[in-house]
Amino acid sequence: MDEIRSLSDLLDLQEVDSQIDRLLHDRQSLPELGEYRKAHEHSEAVNGKLTAAETALRDTSLELDKTEGELEIAAQRLDAEQNRLYAGGLSARDAEYLRREVEMLTRKRSEGEDLVLELMERKEEQEAAVRDLRTEADDAAKVKANIELVIKEAWKGIDAQLAVKEERKAGIVPLIEEDLLDLYEQLRGAKEGVAIGALTDNMCGGCHLKLTAAEVLDAKRSDPPRCIHCRRILVI
Repeated sequence: MDEIRSLSDLLDLQEVDSQIDRLLHDRQSLPELGEYRKAHEHSEAVNGKLTAAETALRDTSLELDKTEGELEIAAQRLDAEQNRLYAGGLSARDAEYLRREVEMLTRKRSEGEDLVLELMERKEEQEAAVRDLRTEADDAAKVKANIELVIKEAWKGIDAQLAVKEERKAGIVPLIEEDLLDLYEQLRGAKEGVAIGALTDNMCGGCHLKLTAAEVLDAKRSDPPRCIHCRRILVI
């Protein structure tokens, strides 16, 4: 009678363990988890583009500052050389040299002004791109956060059910003989989580194969009874 009681308790444990397994599977198989992975990948990709755009904008800003500084120095030098040229009092040779110097500085100032305009246009485009990417990054982060909230809420409900099942399991385990419990755990690992089944109408509740009358007798001779087909524990 004790053996029957222990096997019956083990069958109860199997049911609870199967429920726990299903809940754990549900926890890891939420459709939102796939959505979250996609949202995370999208968010990371957008943030990567944003980082690259911000770096490009920073480089352009530095180049613009440098060019404007050089242009200001060149303009000051040009003004000074022009004043010297217009002041007169130079030899023909010095005046010619100074005239060529003014022409060169004028050309460089024009090139510098063109470059400044180009950099300013580039900076303006890059600032617009950064603004757009920041908006996209914020939107992606919000989508990701919303999915995360849904997942956490779903997990909260599943975890509450798991806690109930774990409490039920904790009450059953002490009722089962240690050797039988060890065999059960070994079979659980080898038999896709199902270690025991009831024999109903000579059909194994584990593998769902029919046993002949002689096979049922053989199963009964085992301690504990085992299905001859799948070797799961049988409750007869």
